[in-house]
Amino acid sequence: MNMTRRGFGALAAAAISTPGLAAAASKRTAQRLIKPPRLRPGDLVGLVAPGGYASDRIIEKSVQNIEALGLRVKVGTYLRAVHGNYAGSVQQRLADLHAMFADPEVKMIWPVRGGSGCISLLAGLDYALIRRNPKILLGYSDITALHLAIHNRAGLVGFHGPVASSTLADYSREHMLAVLCEPRTTYTVPMAPENAVKAQTAPQFAIRTLTQGVATGPLMGGNLSLLAALCGTPYAPDFRDGLLFVEEVDEAPYRIDRWMTQLDLAYGLDKAAGVMVGVCEDCVPKPGERGLNLDETLDQHLKPLTVPAVTGYSIGHIRHQFTIPVGVRARLDTAAQTVTLLEPAVL
Repeated sequence: MNMTRRGFGALAAAAISTPGLAAAASKRTAQRLIKPPRLRPGDLVGLVAPGGYASDRIIEKSVQNIEALGLRVKVGTYLRAVHGNYAGSVQQRLADLHAMFADPEVKMIWPVRGGSGCISLLAGLDYALIRRNPKILLGYSDITALHLAIHNRAGLVGFHGPVASSTLADYSREHMLAVLCEPRTTYTVPMAPENAVKAQTAPQFAIRTLTQGVATGPLMGGNLSLLAALCGTPYAPDFRDGLLFVEEVDEAPYRIDRWMTQLDLAYGLDKAAGVMVGVCEDCVPKPGERGLNLDETLDQHLKPLTVPAVTGYSIGHIRHQFTIPVGVRARLDTAAQTVTLLEPAVL
């Protein structure tokens, strides 16, 4: 990312209010983007649970999904561990992640689910180990914390997409495998037609363009609550001059307003090259509760922007979602309703 005079001024101002941010941002800017090797038929996939605990049903479904893709499975030592609502202690979850990164036979690490708890791992992750052993890490929701921290501290591309226990629709499978297995110079992803059909009865699936245009930049984002939680930490994402994408599920609009405001205060949403909001399922006020609806809430933050801004894209806690390589340069075209990767995400 080129540092403009405006960008330098904003960085200096942020450093005054957030100690250590300037050093962290400088480290991010200098970090070389590392791409993992592509996924091939028969590759070994490491199955882990870095966040919420994994039930036997979820584990069985994950194994079936992996084998149905023509891949092999290695189960984490502590995959079935339980510590409250987490999948084992912090030490156990770190041990499984480190073991998978260190194993030369494991080519992809696939969490069984998101849940919560990934943010607790960030201070203990061995980023030097990860940098030496770049691998595909695929998942969404709480896995956002891992993607952003690893990209920040190790420079590795992460993949915001289905977790291992997801029910893989044809759309999700097609675009997931294309991104993970085929290092194309450019690759264009249209939004899921199935979501357009759902939009006829479920407005949250409708694509809305708040500001039209074409924007390019590195893809940066994930689950909105995690993005906000990382603000002010050494693992925070820097989406300035990038394509910011966010998704959320089962949260009241006033919380979404708070988190969007936090991102705006931390970096300035107008500093992004473009903003994409995914399908936010069940993000409505409680029955009988006064409040803005989801569209009204998002409009407060997106309508003032002069950069391309859209909602309802095929991202998030939905069956028909596409896989987004965090850190890879892409182009958002609001008229075509597409996202085009401008470089391969894998080697």
